[in-house]
Amino acid sequence: MHPHELHRWRHDHVFDTGNIAGERGTRLVMWITAAMMVAEIAAGWLYNSMALLADGFHMSSHAVAIGLSAFAYAAARRHAGDERFAFGTWKIEVLGGFASAVFLLMVVGLMLVGSVDRLFSPQPIHYREAILIAVVGLIVNGACAWILGAAHHHTDAHPQGGHLGHEHAHGHHHDLNLRSAYVHVIADAATSVLAIVALAGGWLYGWAWLDPAMGIVGAIVVAVWAKRLIADTGKVLLDREMDHPVVDEIREAIEDNGRAGDTHIADLHVWRVGKAKYACAVSVVTRDSTLTPDIVRRWISMHEEVVHTTIEINVPPQADNAPHTP
Repeated sequence: MHPHELHRWRHDHVFDTGNIAGERGTRLVMWITAAMMVAEIAAGWLYNSMALLADGFHMSSHAVAIGLSAFAYAAARRHAGDERFAFGTWKIEVLGGFASAVFLLMVVGLMLVGSVDRLFSPQPIHYREAILIAVVGLIVNGACAWILGAAHHHTDAHPQGGHLGHEHAHGHHHDLNLRSAYVHVIADAATSVLAIVALAGGWLYGWAWLDPAMGIVGAIVVAVWAKRLIADTGKVLLDREMDHPVVDEIREAIEDNGRAGDTHIADLHVWRVGKAKYACAVSVVTRDSTLTPDIVRRWISMHEEVVHTTIEINVPPQADNAPHTP
């Protein structure tokens, strides 16, 4: 067989087209966050505020983590055509999100250690100046959240492939890399609010203990968000997708259409290869000796999110040659 005759069985292995809006927004937020990080750490050190220092060091981790997210976007786009990535480069973005979440947990540890130390060894704080910096930090975080939120809505408004598919119905189409950057910004905003509350309480009522206490509360809140993000990105990286609704849809499509030929699924593997795209490998056992992989592929193709299929047909001895269901 001449190689050019194989073209009908070949297809592109780029399953995710990336997120240009998300990449641009993440890169801009990275530079804004880095600038604010320097200002908050310097002010926290100068005005002796643990809450402000915690917010600044927290923001430093965000600057690095959001930078990783921006790098992941660029790397996934740059290597999209590299055939060594058997199922595309989308998981580079997910890996960036996972790394960002790990950075969050590292900063949680730093925040806890610093806050507990200040709780037992209080230091004088320049409240007015520290509050001013914290308010500026909150405004900056709000602007960054707006930038990333706009990128998220732009992605939702232009779903890949020009259709909504089943993923919007199931709510599993999110850009985890963009979400990780967004969580970092929201975490920053939350710790800024806590810092403002702590500094105001100390300034107005003399509650010096409130500053490190709010640092501890902020660390706990950030830890909860980081844990959720690690679980979501880890699930994708480890291909733990067999509880997704698309798996039941594939089973239903094959067994309902193959009922006349007594066709059943013997083995099924489904994993994600894009934000809203899945690949599957399925082995079926049937008494319909006329059943072919192309027929099974047509049954599955009604679910547009399934973009790559590997199908194995097993016919037991003495098949009854029952006609397949078209």
